[in-house]
Amino acid sequence: MGISKENPSVEFLLECWADDPALRIVIKKLVIKFPQWGLVAADGVLVKWDE
Repeated sequence: MGISKENPSVEFLLECWADDPALRIVIKKLVIKFPQWGLVAADGVLVKWDE
């Protein structure tokens, strides 16, 4: 099973971000790898980027 380029739900990622500090590292890397998702991780916060 490979990583999908489809955007996971923002709510799901925010829930994972809040629940598990270890997942923050993975989510940060995914956000960098897939900028088309429109998410930004900065200053310990995950937010939806408004273009």
